[in-house]
Amino acid sequence: MAKKNARQIVVLKNPETGSLYYTRKSAHNTPDKLEMKKYDPKSRKVATFVESKVKLGG
Repeated sequence: MAKKNARQIVVLKNPETGSLYYTRKSAHNTPDKLEMKKYDPKSRKVATFVESKVKLGG
């Protein structure tokens, strides 16, 4: 059977503007930090978001 906590919720943050996106990743398949290009509403452009350590309320 599959393990329950195979996927974890991560926070993607744009270092320039501080905008956040929440997504899930498989820690087993991608142990390094996640980088994705997403739309940034503050700068109104597509920017690189990097996985950051932000506490999720709980």
